[in-house]
Amino acid sequence: MTDTAELPVVVIGAGPAGLAAAAHLGDRGLRLLVLEAGPVAGAAVREWAHVRLFSTWAELVDTAAEKLLAPTGWTRPDPTAYPTGGDWVREYLRPLADALGDRVRYGATVTGVSRAGRDRVVDADREAQPLVVQFTVEGGREERVLARAVIDASGTWATPGPAGASGLPALGERAAADRIAYRVPDLEDPAVRARYAGRRVAVVGSGASAFTALAQLAALAEDTDGESTHTLWILRRGLSGTTFGGGEADQLPARGALGLAAKAAVEDGHATAVTGFRTEAVERTPDGERLVLVAEDGRRLDPVDEVIVLTGFRPDLSFLSELRLALDERLQAPVALAPLIDPNVHSCGTVYAHGHRELSHPEPGVYLVGMKSYGRAPTFLALTGYEQVRSVVAAIAGDTESADRVELTLPETGVCGGAGLFDQPAADAGQGGGCCGAPATLQIGGVPSSGGC
Repeated sequence: MTDTAELPVVVIGAGPAGLAAAAHLGDRGLRLLVLEAGPVAGAAVREWAHVRLFSTWAELVDTAAEKLLAPTGWTRPDPTAYPTGGDWVREYLRPLADALGDRVRYGATVTGVSRAGRDRVVDADREAQPLVVQFTVEGGREERVLARAVIDASGTWATPGPAGASGLPALGERAAADRIAYRVPDLEDPAVRARYAGRRVAVVGSGASAFTALAQLAALAEDTDGESTHTLWILRRGLSGTTFGGGEADQLPARGALGLAAKAAVEDGHATAVTGFRTEAVERTPDGERLVLVAEDGRRLDPVDEVIVLTGFRPDLSFLSELRLALDERLQAPVALAPLIDPNVHSCGTVYAHGHRELSHPEPGVYLVGMKSYGRAPTFLALTGYEQVRSVVAAIAGDTESADRVELTLPETGVCGGAGLFDQPAADAGQGGGCCGAPATLQIGGVPSSGGC
């Protein structure tokens, strides 16, 4: 028998939530090991280093992490400033990973988690067995480590949603991969800028990432005199008072301003909204140089040069298949958390504080945290992940009182949803319990933030 209390807690992912979990584990004197698939900490964040968050530094630094960093001479950034993803890595995530030292192992891709000697079916003596984490390292060599608990903070960045409205790639989408991007483009990169300047671009999606792309492409259109840069904004829904977010009613001002910038892109003629369009197929023009989007209802759009698909993300659950997880059938989020974040049902207000109890599963000692805990739901904030891992680590340490004392007030979006509103082509603010009108401010002169977390 292995004494599981002497085993490390394995954290999957060295991003914001994973590193915060490691800091809390270290603060409680627990053994820990962070397994990061990338070559450096914050590998996913580095891929959107050019995007500015709509959260300030005050909301992006975890308390236990700050405590760990203090003796290293680290200086906390201006709490009122809005960092880019690159700033977040350089000024916080990389120093935090350095402070954790060799407890973070890079180039370690987790391929499976299970109970030692027990597959998913076996009940006998199951909970007495440690968890086993299998991973590959450089050269494809496989290794295993036994764990007291596993905190999966691997995020969802590696699995973006497709253009196809069915949740599957649209017909022809994979074949057109050379003209389709699934991330907000870095228009400061000359090669990327040349790809979109003077082009007709389709942006598929309706969230913060789509707003960011619309605003940045509008700025590109204004900067390229004589070039006809134009964006088609593809929406599965109709336009309504909530389409562009909460505007001035958003308690995160930069998030509200981001929606208003997207609204200005449409009103200024740099973008054209195509509503109620559910993409079924992506076809090439006869010369093979352009793409045509085809809807489920047979509508065909005029050809575009490039497509940017920003339809959200989904969790990779493949390496957790031998574990007994309780996940919502729609969102793939923990069943106790899903009702709080489900865009089909929740309306005004914020997600109330939640911790280890909402994040627990039938498999003891296993927790999905951070972006991955939200499954396919949008609007995750770093503050949420930090409170999640604080509660989860307290529970692992046996401090139930602290684990149950979850305290977190998230800033409201200023947008009301309501049952049945999500993804309805004809949705408007007067249906399904929606209560928020159109933002009073229709245009803005500048955007303090061009991205979200």
